[in-house]
Amino acid sequence: MKHVIILALSLFIVSADAAAQCNSENLSNQCIPKLASGFNFLKSYKIDGTGGSKDKVEYSYVFTKGTQYMINICAPSQPTDGIVVTLYDSNRNKVATSKINGQYIAAIAYPCNATGIYYIQYTFDGSTSYCGGSALGFKR
Repeated sequence: MKHVIILALSLFIVSADAAAQCNSENLSNQCIPKLASGFNFLKSYKIDGTGGSKDKVEYSYVFTKGTQYMINICAPSQPTDGIVVTLYDSNRNKVATSKINGQYIAAIAYPCNATGIYYIQYTFDGSTSYCGGSALGFKR
């Protein structure tokens, strides 16, 4: 009887841990077809806040002048589960964000006016899962 209880507790712990894992790659793949019409896919990003232990996830990408970029967010609970994407230019000036007047927008578009390294930062504002995916697209 003691072994049955231990086995049952072990299965419960394993299943709870599996449910809490972030499948950011799957969410990133879900984001790719959600890019707006006319945008070509460039890159996908995993957003894994490791259960809340990270307060941000950041990537960089070289943007080209005269190109319009789109960054979207996919989360397990819609629309963004409190995940905010903020775009910074090479001087770390904020140029776009997906949180506008307290509203979470699932995608931002940015017309690039200067070629350079841009920083794509994801933060968690009241997120329940700290998990998501994102896709970057462009059009000229």
